[in-house]
Amino acid sequence: MIQAIGLTSAPQRNRFPAVDDLTFEARPGRVTVLLGAPGAGKTSALRLLLRLDPGRGVALFRGRPLDRVPHPTREIGVVLGDVPGHPARTARGHLRMLSAAAGVPAERADDVLEVVGLTGLAGQRLGDFSLGMDRRLGLAAALLGDPHTLVLDEPAHELSPRETAWLHGMLRAYADHGGAVLVTSPDPREAARIADRVVTIDEGRLVADQEAAEFSRTRLRPRVAVQSPLAGRLAHALTAEADEAAAAEPGQAVEVVQEGGSKLSVYGSTCAVVGETAYRHGILLHRLTEEIGDTGPVPPLLRADGRRPAPSAPPPAGTPEGVRAEEQDAAAAGPVQLPRLQPRLPAPDPAWPLRYELRRATGVRTGWIVAAASLAASLLVAVLLARSGGAPEPRVLTGWPALLPLPPAVFGAGLVGALAFGQEFRYPALAPDQGTVPRRLGLLFAKLTVTAVAAVLLALASLFLDAGALGLLFGNDVVSLPRDWAVLLAGWTALTLGCAWAGLLAAGLFRSTALGVVAVLAVPTLVVPVLGSVLAEPAARSLVGLPERLRSAAVVQWPSGVDRGVSTALRLVSQPVGWALALSLGALLGAYVLAVFRGRPR
Repeated sequence: MIQAIGLTSAPQRNRFPAVDDLTFEARPGRVTVLLGAPGAGKTSALRLLLRLDPGRGVALFRGRPLDRVPHPTREIGVVLGDVPGHPARTARGHLRMLSAAAGVPAERADDVLEVVGLTGLAGQRLGDFSLGMDRRLGLAAALLGDPHTLVLDEPAHELSPRETAWLHGMLRAYADHGGAVLVTSPDPREAARIADRVVTIDEGRLVADQEAAEFSRTRLRPRVAVQSPLAGRLAHALTAEADEAAAAEPGQAVEVVQEGGSKLSVYGSTCAVVGETAYRHGILLHRLTEEIGDTGPVPPLLRADGRRPAPSAPPPAGTPEGVRAEEQDAAAAGPVQLPRLQPRLPAPDPAWPLRYELRRATGVRTGWIVAAASLAASLLVAVLLARSGGAPEPRVLTGWPALLPLPPAVFGAGLVGALAFGQEFRYPALAPDQGTVPRRLGLLFAKLTVTAVAAVLLALASLFLDAGALGLLFGNDVVSLPRDWAVLLAGWTALTLGCAWAGLLAAGLFRSTALGVVAVLAVPTLVVPVLGSVLAEPAARSLVGLPERLRSAAVVQWPSGVDRGVSTALRLVSQPVGWALALSLGALLGAYVLAVFRGRPR
């Protein structure tokens, strides 16, 4: 059950709030339609309800605010617009990735694909999906966590009649099984077809909160739509004949409303009666048809003769042609089957974010292409340096000429790290709206772990690939094992790992892959020269002998090999690059954690 109490959006400058003191309910087992014309505030109301936009008011889901719900994807399924997935990812891969984020088994993806009728297209890429397939996939993503509530923003917009009929049947079946469904729509006829309750808003304010039958009786009425260059004359003729007929038979009320210009709406009559009246008075007709009329969320219009209309009569038993066609499409589409839900889905554990990140990173080819290009560039530069001669052996092995701020492998690791968050903001699959990604520390730790593994593997692969290629091309005497190879290997790995993490944190903080790469390049080009000039000054104190002092001060004596590791770490950190990376990572991590706590709902 959804309870929205006093929702009010934050007013913009010199403008009224998009949503103003809106209160309504969406009960379980029922389809509730939030109806309003474009710009009435429907989407803003949903965003306030889901805590996506700032504002005031209370939104409760089964009696709890959203920030008190332990696992929101298990409580609320949201579809706001198109699926924000990577176009190169397959439908099954996209849902398996989201199933890890929701904390449900990966097999759940195949279940919901079967529910929405996309089993045969599970291996197709999202970029090749049509609009109808995209909406089905969005509904499948909303159903992954077996939510109690579905919230959808104009899900039938621009869909074909057949797809619309299937969607309406799906929502009705979900509500019949006890779920609460909240849908926005600008079409009163669609609201009357699918809703159990219709909440009408206009300019962000509540206009009416009605049962579907009452809504149809008071707002939707069958009418004859007429267009004629002599609309005023025809209106008076129809009104006069209606008054004569009402005097003879008091039960028959005909209402004529002049819509403006050459258009008339005639309620309580038929095309035959209106056409015969026009023929008798010699009035030319350009249009004559029967349809369902929308009286709008305003007081009833005046009749053409200036008098108030009679009370609305209930719609006749006959169904308009458009509605009949949709019902035929729904019958042709077959019965809608709900998911075969497990009695109790397992509770998420700390491994779920890690599984999500693994599936995100390996589900598209971008990361693999960046790694392959980095290794190829590192190998090419290493061969050119070895062939020309004169470069130090560590720079030859790592493919790092003096002209480049970073070697290709390290830059590739930084780009992989920046993509870890950059792709999230470009294709925000984790969020129900475009452009934001939930800032969770569990997600950050998972990205740091996966990026660290990728960076270390990239560093070792580039080193061994360059060494093997140089030995094969120029002989083993070109590549010799230096005395302090352990320190050099540790420094090379730390440099690659630090740049990868710098790109990741910067992209997560600034919401951009490009800015993440800029932060990686800023370490050697800006931070290192500044720190180098500071560290070049003579120091009165040094850290020489720190391992021995730590050993003597420690209560538990560690093995002697630890001293060598501490000394190696101090040597690495004492370098300007080490200081620059340490300071940059500390500042980025602190800023990201601060953004996490500041972004929490209050």
